[in-house]
Amino acid sequence: MPPFKDEHILVIAPGSQTTLAQLGLPESFTPAQLRVSTRMFPAEKKGEWEPIKVRERRITKQRRYLAPEPTDGDTSMADLDGQVNRVENNGIEMEDTYFEEDPTTEDGAVYPIRQGRVVDWSCLFALMSHIYNTLSPPFHTPILIVTQPAWTAQDHETLTQFFFEKFKTPAFCLMDAALAVCYAYSASTATVVDVGYEKCDVTAVNDFLINDVGRGTALTGCGGESMTQRLLELLSSKGLTRDMCEQLKRSGICEVLPQGTAMPGESEVEEANINPAAAASTGANAAGLRGRGSVGDTGALSRGDTGGAEGGQDSQDGEGEDDEGVIDVATIVASGKTGEFLARKEKEKAEKAEKAATKKAAQEAANAPKQAKLPNAKRMTATFHYTERRPLEELNQNGKRSLEDGNQNGEGQSKRPKTPELQGPDEVASTEPASASGTLTNSQYNGESTALVRRDVEVGIERFQAATGGILDHIADAIHRCVLSVPDIGKRGEFWDNLVFVGNGSKVRGFKDALIAKLNSKYLISPSSATIFTSELPSNFTTPVATGANTPQPQSHISAPHHGPGVNPLLAAAVTASNPGGLAPPGQAQHLHAQLQMQQYQQQQQNQHAQHQHVGHGQTPTSIKLMKMPEYFPEWKDAGTEEAAFLGAQVAAKVVFVVDQGLSKGFMSRTEYNDLGPQGIHEFCM
Repeated sequence: MPPFKDEHILVIAPGSQTTLAQLGLPESFTPAQLRVSTRMFPAEKKGEWEPIKVRERRITKQRRYLAPEPTDGDTSMADLDGQVNRVENNGIEMEDTYFEEDPTTEDGAVYPIRQGRVVDWSCLFALMSHIYNTLSPPFHTPILIVTQPAWTAQDHETLTQFFFEKFKTPAFCLMDAALAVCYAYSASTATVVDVGYEKCDVTAVNDFLINDVGRGTALTGCGGESMTQRLLELLSSKGLTRDMCEQLKRSGICEVLPQGTAMPGESEVEEANINPAAAASTGANAAGLRGRGSVGDTGALSRGDTGGAEGGQDSQDGEGEDDEGVIDVATIVASGKTGEFLARKEKEKAEKAEKAATKKAAQEAANAPKQAKLPNAKRMTATFHYTERRPLEELNQNGKRSLEDGNQNGEGQSKRPKTPELQGPDEVASTEPASASGTLTNSQYNGESTALVRRDVEVGIERFQAATGGILDHIADAIHRCVLSVPDIGKRGEFWDNLVFVGNGSKVRGFKDALIAKLNSKYLISPSSATIFTSELPSNFTTPVATGANTPQPQSHISAPHHGPGVNPLLAAAVTASNPGGLAPPGQAQHLHAQLQMQQYQQQQQNQHAQHQHVGHGQTPTSIKLMKMPEYFPEWKDAGTEEAAFLGAQVAAKVVFVVDQGLSKGFMSRTEYNDLGPQGIHEFCM
């Protein structure tokens, strides 16, 4: 078989929502060049599929007949009959049918992969054919497919048969997604946590071999969709839709706070709950909102004064209202200027109110920059941009409706501006609530104008509760069970130190840190708690190290003299000590010395076996760490590590198809498929 070239290798990684594909391996591996939605639309013919929604559009037209000009020549009967028919059909409405593509809709879409499992093979095969035809690879193209952990052996056989029979590929390889992540991280041993759309997979990889026992496959209720549903449950009462919650989850203001982190406003609530007795002794008000910084504490007013803070400020300005109680009413009435006096007092009150409002607005303006500098975790509310696509016809109808409402109210003109035209982005207050500001970006597709409407939506502390439905607990328990299922107890600590979080569901801000905090709070033990005072240990106990890696184990069954084979070493020492001059019978001392050496050798072997069984804490870890992806490929720094499985697939394809060339049975050739059939793929799967 001729060697394969880098530019001919095809890598495909199907996912529940997005499928990644790339033809050719560059010198420095890059993110996927082709990203398509994992969905297809039923075609007009049953059993066929389309990658884009095709809509049927009917246009009604009226036939118009123009009378022919009179001619001098003779007219035949056939021409007269045709003219009569055209005159009779003149003005009749006729329907013309057109078919147009709508790339923005999801109506009627079929997703072949749900929760990591294939639910529609016909749709998946149509998707693979669409990707293959889009990339248009040459005939001599090897193919590598990244498989999901939930796919069964029968699923692998079905894929193998499809690619060999459909595309006549010369070489085919299936690679597990968790193993591909280890290739990307250059780690032979790791615990891979893949948080997807509707599921989560937890896999322990030991020396590039997947540990199937205890593997968490397709855990439901732990994906990104669960976080969206949680936000919708919290914010549906405020008018937010599922699409809004999805965009909120992907925005920067949605954050998962670690366990024990106080929500914004909780500290203020704690300060407000002041002991009433302490409030009375310090001069604070009954609500407890003023403590040491209150007026009664600073001494601005005496305890006998009953005025508030505003009264103190007014008295400093010389415009207090305390003089109203000593007004000479009789003199004012006798002068006959009661109306002027009341008007003057009302004017003074209005000026004071305007002055107070201006001062309050100035204080709020001064405090506004300070509020903007607060981190997201300290803000009570935050705003994100919500974008939706809407037809311009609907926007125009809303504008006309607003004009009609304004005319009915007698205002003459509507307070809302007209819907913007096609020249560029404008304000679209006519289509949004009064509290939301929006911008409009227009586009025209297939003769039908649409607009992307963007408006600001404000949310509260609900944006921190996307993962409060038990998602972190479920994933943490799955990780713990997966690590405990590793048969090699001595390597379990390495699995805890090599945690890898991938999947687009883990892109939510703070999700990884919150999950690490959850694992630390539930399963981590400190090194100091794993040690005991060595001075109180008996002599037949091993000495533990400071890190808690070794658990003290009794060694009485090893060093007991009456259980060991051969002569008692104490008796041998006594015999040699009682005969220092070599008075023992000839050969007895050498015989005792040989038996003593044999017994010491057996004890050493037993001690080594005991240490091999108790090298660390198998139940609970002493450290939990998150692996860092190597920086070999600069193109992946901005792309993130959530799609590291595709990078690992590129590395594996380079090794399997180019470097190894099938010597280690990394792929299945066309000849081997003809001999073994689809069942032979199990001997070549990675």
